[in-house]
Amino acid sequence: MTATNNTVPQKIIKKFTEERVKNKQKFFVHPSYNSEQKMLQALTKGLLDEATQALDAINRQDRATLARDQVRSLKNSLICTCTLFTRAIISGGVHPEHAYNLSDVFIRQIEDTNEIGSLKDLEYEMLHSFFWTLRKEKKPLYNSIINKTISYIHDEIFGDLSLEKLAANVKVHPYYLSSLFKQEVGLSIGEYINRNRIEDSKYFLIHTDLRILDIAVLLGFCNQSYYSRQFKKYVSMTPLQYRNRYSELEMH
Repeated sequence: MTATNNTVPQKIIKKFTEERVKNKQKFFVHPSYNSEQKMLQALTKGLLDEATQALDAINRQDRATLARDQVRSLKNSLICTCTLFTRAIISGGVHPEHAYNLSDVFIRQIEDTNEIGSLKDLEYEMLHSFFWTLRKEKKPLYNSIINKTISYIHDEIFGDLSLEKLAANVKVHPYYLSSLFKQEVGLSIGEYINRNRIEDSKYFLIHTDLRILDIAVLLGFCNQSYYSRQFKKYVSMTPLQYRNRYSELEMH
């Protein structure tokens, strides 16, 4: 298991280095982190005009190439944007399950749309839909303990997220944290972590050739079998089926 853990980061670092060199040769620069954060913070606060202006600024720049086919590349980019919008409205107070459901709807719509212009329009439709969902369903922010726990989970999604470590981070008893999290979020801590790890694993299934076992280890699942069961629970297909589906779409 240790050897696998050491192998995974090396593969990712190699791909990361190759991509940096290629982009530098093409004089390509990704949209700035600050622009992205400005858009997400505006959405989280329910400031539609500011979020739209930030998205306009981002879209005036060239998009990253995420697939050989131009349409597939744009679809992959929009799926990434959809994930960011989902996280933003959860931070703004929308129930995670409602946000994930909206994300699922838009990802399916992205897959069913095959024209560049329509896909670009869909990105703004997504922004408006996530904004109005936030306006409609926004709830009071979670208890500060839960907010800190959720932030820690997102920051350390590839690390140790045991209940004991999470509780130590916010200086409360593990049983109290577990009970409070379930009460406020509506999901157990384990369910919340698994859901987020599954979402993040989709990137590696689509954009890397890492083995499914390596992805499972990278995301902290105890073994490939458990990862596959959890993936099917949330996505209604196995990781291999998900990867093959996107590979087939990219070839067309």
